Amino acid sequence: MPASTHSTHSLQPQIDSDRLLKDLNRLAQIGAGADGAIHRIAGNDADMAARDWIDKTMRVTGLHAYYDDTGNVFSRRLNTSGPWLLIGSHSDTVPAAGHLDGAYGVIAAMEVLRTLHEHDHPMADHVETVAWFDEEGVMEGSRGGLTGSTALTRDPHAEDLFAYIELHVEQGPRMERAGLDLSPVTGIVGVRRYTITVTGQANHAGTTPFELRQDAGRVATRVAAELKGICQDADPASIGNAGVIAFDPAAANVVPGAARVELEVRARTEEALDAIERSLTDFLFLVAREEECVADLERTSAKPAAVFDEQVYGMVEEVCRRRTDRCAPLVSYAGHDASVISTRLPTAMLFVPSTGGFSHSNREHTADEHLILGTQALLDAVIRTGESMLPQLLSKTLVAA
Repeated sequence: MPASTHSTHSLQPQIDSDRLLKDLNRLAQIGAGADGAIHRIAGNDADMAARDWIDKTMRVTGLHAYYDDTGNVFSRRLNTSGPWLLIGSHSDTVPAAGHLDGAYGVIAAMEVLRTLHEHDHPMADHVETVAWFDEEGVMEGSRGGLTGSTALTRDPHAEDLFAYIELHVEQGPRMERAGLDLSPVTGIVGVRRYTITVTGQANHAGTTPFELRQDAGRVATRVAAELKGICQDADPASIGNAGVIAFDPAAANVVPGAARVELEVRARTEEALDAIERSLTDFLFLVAREEECVADLERTSAKPAAVFDEQVYGMVEEVCRRRTDRCAPLVSYAGHDASVISTRLPTAMLFVPSTGGFSHSNREHTADEHLILGTQALLDAVIRTGESMLPQLLSKTLVAA
């Protein structure tokens, strides 16, 4: 349970925790298999059914809900003209997913807006919720995900929004290990992916001495083994992964004449990513020369590191610390729509812990008390951000009118 709850929050609207948990369970049933794993791949029948349920649920509450051209589902109060603070997350999943990744942030945002609406809070006119389309990037034809949020950054509607806050489960073990209830998120790591190709000379492994081999496979495996050191030399908090290694010919008694490695690295800053890339390139070419092979490194994708807005982050941190003493900032190692939106709007995130660090799995779990606490903190952050930012925005609107 949270270590402390300050009495000043007794004046704040309180979410309906029963409704929050029931809605999470209801959404979890859409696209669930016999084992409970969820298959709401963006655009499939289950995903569209979930979006329809989100749309209808908000309409039943008396709110205005609508789709944009990309498939994002928005909701807000009727007959309001903004500007709006956007809150939400994504409702699509990876195959065999858990019930919280993305979905928790969507349901929490819906609960926050309904609470404000039912209390007729002044902030109710200035909140919009979103269920993003294709965050995960696993549907056929996707270009790496974050589709809905990327579309919004190019849409004129972004001009009507003044900030974005996203609540999410951590998807890792750090919060649980540290005993944290809430974590304001400082930013999101940058991610780069590479393909390494190596050309050597295939030969009989039984008759070719080590010193006479041009072993493309050895180059590939040496680089993969060195990746951890390369990453941590640049930044001890950076991480990397060699997820694919392929040899040709693929036979136990043939020296590989060609090899391919697919790598991913994640780091908090572009400077660290640049340092990793330089060291990786240098080490690859060094090993290739030693093994008398030819190698190439191609950067196949890059998502820049995101550092969140100081003002909005500061207000999220403030309400988190008021809600619990067990609170500390974290950087996110998973990608989120917030990384894209931060290029267009002042953005912040907050995390609740993931039991065992499991995510993208039906073992995904967060205790009810943390789901409730996180949603209440999101409501607090929405009100605090509105109090801070709206007066100036509305005065500018009146002057312009």
